[in-house]
Amino acid sequence: MDADIRKILADCSTWAVVGLSNNTDRAAYGVARFLQGRGKRIVPVHPSAETVHGEQGYASLADIPFPVDCVDVFVRSELAGEIADQAVGINARAVWFQLGVVDQDAYTRTTAAGLTMVMNRCPAIEWGRLGPS
Repeated sequence: MDADIRKILADCSTWAVVGLSNNTDRAAYGVARFLQGRGKRIVPVHPSAETVHGEQGYASLADIPFPVDCVDVFVRSELAGEIADQAVGINARAVWFQLGVVDQDAYTRTTAAGLTMVMNRCPAIEWGRLGPS
């Protein structure tokens, strides 16, 4: 999995962050800020479609009017598979399931569709371990 993590962190510049809102107590808020601070464009995806960290939000992945490289998923495991399927549908290059988010069937479907996928990891943690300097 380390090779996939390195590839996503190095090659993906636009990250749709599913579950991102202006709730500063949520992990998505801090991770999105971290990614933004590393030069990544973040795209908030939340039913309320809030602007977060200065970036326009969208209610769903399908509503984003430009290409997305990585879909970063901050939803419960039982909801994550549907998000992974939507990521395939928008031609994302990668899917990242955050810490605690695991769906082996979604992993199988997503990688079979040609996307790179990481589960149960945090890019802010992995950046220090494997990411670009």
